[in-house]
Amino acid sequence: MPCDPLRDLRAWQDRMERLATAQQGSAAWMPPVDIYETADRYVVTAEVPGLQRDQIDLSVENGRLTLRGERRDAVHSRQYHQIERGHGQFQRTFEFGDTISPDTISADLRDGVLTIMLPKTAPAVRRIEVT
Repeated sequence: MPCDPLRDLRAWQDRMERLATAQQGSAAWMPPVDIYETADRYVVTAEVPGLQRDQIDLSVENGRLTLRGERRDAVHSRQYHQIERGHGQFQRTFEFGDTISPDTISADLRDGVLTIMLPKTAPAVRRIEVT
């Protein structure tokens, strides 16, 4: 690949901005997420390589799923030449169209992929008598 000084400068600027954001305590990275729907549930998958179960926090409130976590690294105790992998805290929130059943939500972390199953609640059927 031929040398492109402007491309290299932009790449360094992006890296410096990510590092500055991480040092300010803001979200320095966001795990990529896929969400799909089946007839009876929503499924959320997030790439969180390097995270352990105790570094991930899931909560559901008013039909909104919040995924929080932190990828810890000794960024401040090492002299890096390049940083491309995100570290630090993150938070993602997702809202769903159908009502979900919070009591039956399940989550599994395997091979760096977090899979969250959010079963839908069957709509309440109420018969109304016409008088």
